[in-house]
Amino acid sequence: MSTQQSPDLTAVTFKRVTPVLFVTEVEPCLRFWEKLGFTRAFEVPAEAGLAFAAMQKGSLEVMYQSYASAEQDASASPTAKQALRSSSFLYVEVDELAPIQQALAEVPVEVAPHDTFYGAREIGFRDSGGHFITFAQFAKK
Repeated sequence: MSTQQSPDLTAVTFKRVTPVLFVTEVEPCLRFWEKLGFTRAFEVPAEAGLAFAAMQKGSLEVMYQSYASAEQDASASPTAKQALRSSSFLYVEVDELAPIQQALAEVPVEVAPHDTFYGAREIGFRDSGGHFITFAQFAKK
């Protein structure tokens, strides 16, 4: 049994958690977020298209990286490289769901709008990379 004490993290400020989603092609996924008012914060070009890009709206950010560029990353472990091709699930809380539905009217709905037992109205989509994105509006108090 280890007698090592846990580090004191009370002085650490966590500033942000940003998802990095891995895809075959970065550009089509960016268009999904552009429909929602996100802008391209930065891009990393590759031979064919983009290797990486970050989308931003206010303090929110989502990043995409191509499988090809991630698989060439010498610092990534073989286990990490194997896990790249899994789908991710994002849960995005918004104050109004209707504008999201309007902006994504051309994107197929994966999970129909529904009310949950925990007080949210939700709808689910998939970006062109296959990642599931659920948008949720909670009842105003």
